[in-house]
Amino acid sequence: MDVCTDQKKDQPDEPPQLSTKSERSAKDSVAELGMGATDTVGRKAASMGLGGPAEIVFQPSFDTVNAGVLFALPALLAVGLLHHTEEQFQLPQGYYRLTSIFLLLAYMALARLKSVESLRYSAPGEWGKVLGLDRVPEVRTLRQKIAHLAKGNRSTQWGAKLCRQWMKSAPENACALYVDGHVRVYHGKLANLPRHYVPRQKLCLRASVDYFVNAMDGQPFFSVPKEISPGLIAVLEEDIVPRLIEEVPNQPDAEALQTDPLLHRFTVIFDREGYSPDLLLRLKEKQVACLTYHKYPGEDWNLLEFQPHSVKLASGQTVEMKLAERGVQLSNKMWVREVRKLTKTGHQTSILSTDYKTAEALLAPRMFARWSQENFFKYMRENYDLDRLVEHGAEEIPDAENVKVIDPEYRRLDQSVRKVQGELNRKLAVVGGLTMPPLVVPSEVIEAFQEKKSALVEEIVELQGNVKKLKADRKAVPRHTTLDKLPETERHTRCRTQAKRLLDTIKMVAYRAETAMANILKECMSRHEEARSLLHTLYTTEADLIPNLDEKTLTVRLHHLANRCSDEAIRHLCVELNSTETVYPDTELRLVYELVS
Repeated sequence: MDVCTDQKKDQPDEPPQLSTKSERSAKDSVAELGMGATDTVGRKAASMGLGGPAEIVFQPSFDTVNAGVLFALPALLAVGLLHHTEEQFQLPQGYYRLTSIFLLLAYMALARLKSVESLRYSAPGEWGKVLGLDRVPEVRTLRQKIAHLAKGNRSTQWGAKLCRQWMKSAPENACALYVDGHVRVYHGKLANLPRHYVPRQKLCLRASVDYFVNAMDGQPFFSVPKEISPGLIAVLEEDIVPRLIEEVPNQPDAEALQTDPLLHRFTVIFDREGYSPDLLLRLKEKQVACLTYHKYPGEDWNLLEFQPHSVKLASGQTVEMKLAERGVQLSNKMWVREVRKLTKTGHQTSILSTDYKTAEALLAPRMFARWSQENFFKYMRENYDLDRLVEHGAEEIPDAENVKVIDPEYRRLDQSVRKVQGELNRKLAVVGGLTMPPLVVPSEVIEAFQEKKSALVEEIVELQGNVKKLKADRKAVPRHTTLDKLPETERHTRCRTQAKRLLDTIKMVAYRAETAMANILKECMSRHEEARSLLHTLYTTEADLIPNLDEKTLTVRLHHLANRCSDEAIRHLCVELNSTETVYPDTELRLVYELVS
């Protein structure tokens, strides 16, 4: 939509009068409808259903707070922030546009405002200037709009369309996919979530699990939420692989797959949690290659088998690895490739693969690049607050009759077996450590020893009987039942997830946009690890906004940063961003990025 026609296009060629932060603050503080709500006529008309949405009009302004986040707009649009939004989402008639809400949520994620409530502590008028509005919605209004947008299954459908778009635009990133589960710990009391082991805390806590599918560079494609996790193997077979078979581009056609049984569609890479010879066999029958660590590697190989190879990592760096390869037969009589890496300490890391075509020097870096997905989880927790609870409340888990859970009676019996078995093992260890006293000691000592040993043996016999009985009782109870058959007091529920799925998808878009910008900065930075830190600074930096209606441009002018190296990197970024000739959504203004001269 065009810029508001109230702005005259026949203005004389005079420098625009830029407002200062003090001037804007004073004006916003006395607004009739609240802090920053200076568009009184437009807001009253929208509230009565006589107008709206508001036109996007950028005002000339000095030192606009957080305006540096506008540098991310070309990347956000390129990775699809506003793609398919009009067909998937709708807002009731009001003051704010759909595009403004999505842009605001993405800007908040990049500026590290980790919750909607964070807007309470930010100047609403300044954020409004970044969006071309008088102010952003207040927290309650924004929550209402998020809840409306997240209704039904629209967020999931939108994420699926973006995933297909990402894979299609970069098919080389979809040929090898990392799959791993991320545990979201829940500390509330409303939902009755099952317990999961949390590796980073080494505890069993109430949590849900999201299984992420990422590219080799760590960029996410999609996630599969599981409130009651059946395990990585089941999720791979039931949810992830069938979807990938449908969506991964550039797969060999049916004729090629039938002609060459060793040809594969794509490769899935996972850790030891997914190790299963039967799983490898079933996925091989679907011609899906697997890459995982060997859970039971056995004895070390002869060191003479290891030869140096030049290996190119996912980061582009070339290193030398000592690798060796054999064909091995698993417990189910299936032959697979085993590649081992010899470390400097002499440790041998074993990798199994059903990819029979790729050279060993390419298989090894694919497996060892799993750190990219682990880093993604860590980065998203720390910077985007991936684990944050977005909305309060609990709800029933859908399709409860098909959700398998451990039978509570089986769990109680299993705990009893483990407890008694542990006590039995301790008694056996005590008996095994007893030493017969020498014959020269008094007879009383020998009698005391025999009495002690006899008492222990009696206890052991009793414990063995208890273990046998408990195991028989446990065997008589089915291990699994369905969720709907549990008593009401023990039935699991889940946290409300609709709004979280929407915000998580926006966070994935923001992460992809940030990654694209970081890759541009790395071209001119000697320390690549500092690219994201520089972007963090950029997104929260003040900038001047200078619209020019005659030339139809919106200049985002940034002040100099902390050092010359950062300035040079930002100048390089400005050149790349200006070459995209991005037009701000719902306007005719082409974005121009520059540093203060």
